[in-house]
Amino acid sequence: MSSEIQMPEPICLIENEKGKGLVVQPEALRLLAGITQPMVVVAIAGPYRSGKSYLLNRLAGQRRGFSLGSSVRAHTKGIWMWCVPHPCKPGHTLVLLDTEGLGDTEKGDTKNDTWIFVLAVLLSSTLIYNSKGTIDQQAMDNLHYVLKLTECVQVKTAPEEAGDEQLGLDRHALYFPTFVWAVRDFTLQLEVDGKEISEDEYLENALKLKDGSSQEAQSYNRLRECIHQLFSERKCFVFDQPARKRDLPRLEELPDEMLDPEFQQQVENFCSYMRQNCPPKTISGGHKITGSRLGTLVVSYVEAIQSGAVPCLENAVLALAEIENSEVVKEAVALYRERMEQELPTETTQELLELHARCEEEATRLFTARAFAESREKFRAELTVQLEALKDHFWIQNERASHEKCTAALQELFQDLDARINDGVYFVSGGYQLFQRDQQALVEQYWELPGKGVKADTVLQDFLQKRESMARTILKVDRELMEKEEQIKNLKAQCERAEQEKEAERKREAESSEMESLVGESSRRRKRI
Repeated sequence: MSSEIQMPEPICLIENEKGKGLVVQPEALRLLAGITQPMVVVAIAGPYRSGKSYLLNRLAGQRRGFSLGSSVRAHTKGIWMWCVPHPCKPGHTLVLLDTEGLGDTEKGDTKNDTWIFVLAVLLSSTLIYNSKGTIDQQAMDNLHYVLKLTECVQVKTAPEEAGDEQLGLDRHALYFPTFVWAVRDFTLQLEVDGKEISEDEYLENALKLKDGSSQEAQSYNRLRECIHQLFSERKCFVFDQPARKRDLPRLEELPDEMLDPEFQQQVENFCSYMRQNCPPKTISGGHKITGSRLGTLVVSYVEAIQSGAVPCLENAVLALAEIENSEVVKEAVALYRERMEQELPTETTQELLELHARCEEEATRLFTARAFAESREKFRAELTVQLEALKDHFWIQNERASHEKCTAALQELFQDLDARINDGVYFVSGGYQLFQRDQQALVEQYWELPGKGVKADTVLQDFLQKRESMARTILKVDRELMEKEEQIKNLKAQCERAEQEKEAERKREAESSEMESLVGESSRRRKRI
């Protein structure tokens, strides 16, 4: 929903239920939770039947949306919400809040009116106060809700010390929205002493303080001083009556040609200014409000009102900070995990420690940039604990990844060697030396492989140890074959020596026989002589 906001019509955000009071609507919270964009929140408050809904519909770029009603009774109950894409701020959502009309005599509940006004102030980044006629003393008296703001809204949990009233007003002003007074059915001329003045000057003249310290002056100044102090940024727009009185009940249906041209121009100027100048809703620390954050604030404020307590801005921000900081911790941990997994396994333990330090620093930077100042240290400590636990996890995982990678590498390298073993290549005389030579060559190839990790040596030793029995078998066969060859060689040598001795004996016998022949022949010769 963050990119495509699908809210074709307003929905109730806070219902004003009879007998129950103000109740936050779950469906509205669900829709808000899906909006991740920063929000420009414009709320409108003012007397009932003063035309508030019409202005918001025009801000939304529509003629219909918030119900206008056509009777003298207040039509809007509670606070209704309409989220639309911001027409001038890409990537932002414009949130329009239409509030229940103030001062309905049939309702007769001024306390309820006060809380409606308080919520409009607390939830908005720009508050439109909509009234009819002129900004006279009666109009100022109708805005008496401003006087109750400091009583109905607490900035800090600790009570203000005596003499800190001014400081308290200043603190409230930090949280309060831009103030826009929209004066409807305006009939006066914008001039003072015959000189034309602007709408803003008209408002500031109405807010001027009386000199003196009389009771009358103090009473006159009190509300005006509060407006000055609580709403440092102020703007005013005046609007002529939009059409003939008989056509007003069907104002949203009237075509442009039936609207007063001056009124049309005034509405166009109003919408143009509001769309271009209303700021995003922020809280302390400059954090921009998104849908889920706005929902958290709504629940926090309404729960305080329901409990009979005064809404505390510090508590609301703290509750929001707890939720947001918890989410930021999750994101930082996820970032750490992602970065670590991209680099594992490491070649050495030192590399793992250095990798942990880099990823921890990156995760901490994310947390520091996104975390709320409130409860930041608490969640920073939680982040540290989780990262340390993950480091231990990755220590084990690093060893496991290294073990798996090295094991797979060795199995692949030794496939051909194992095939030669199965084929009996090494079960020959001298086969063990051949086996050792081939195995050593594979070990050298293994050490040349990159990215083996911290278990490279351990896995190799275990791998070779498991193959030791096969090596011993090859060695045994080799020795047995060599012994047999040696025996055969010895037998051959013995046979050869025996044959040589026989040959020598034959030679000796032949020589002896020849000698005897010669001796006999010599003897016969002597006898003949």
